[in-house]
Amino acid sequence: MLDALDRLGLAENTIVVFASDHGYHLGEHAGMWRKMSLFEESARVPLLIAAPGKTPGVSPRPVGLVDLFPTLAELCGLPRPAGLEGTSLAPLLDNPRAEWTRPALTFVTRKGDGLAQRVRTERWAFTAWPGGHFTLYDHDADPREFTNLAADPAHAATVAQLQSMLRAVPGEKKKTRK
Repeated sequence: MLDALDRLGLAENTIVVFASDHGYHLGEHAGMWRKMSLFEESARVPLLIAAPGKTPGVSPRPVGLVDLFPTLAELCGLPRPAGLEGTSLAPLLDNPRAEWTRPALTFVTRKGDGLAQRVRTERWAFTAWPGGHFTLYDHDADPREFTNLAADPAHAATVAQLQSMLRAVPGEKKKTRK
């Protein structure tokens, strides 16, 4: 498609965004099937953006779909509406390794369980489950998320830092936090 846009002379004024539905479990975690979890296999979404003047690249930075609207607004030169959540990904389109301090956030509600919240940084995946259960995975050492480090005292500072990131989330989700 991108080659066709080039060939037709449309690439210089066209932005292409490709995203998909989130993942699906095939029994990786204790026989878990389908969706509705916050493990990486279920929470992760493919995202590609091609825009005029941007060099192709791959960024290791965690981003969320909430960042698409501000990105497209900036790339199109449109004003950012007041109260809009998300951050423009334009700096990452210019430099995939640009400094990026925002985590990716994911939420899931299961009937009878309540709201579970996940914060994902480049290294860490932390989930706060209803009832006070937590998981912490080190993606440098455990990218498949099999070893929960949340109760390990050596990671107490990391847990506290990631919990504070969840508490800082704006919007309706914050109202349900304890």
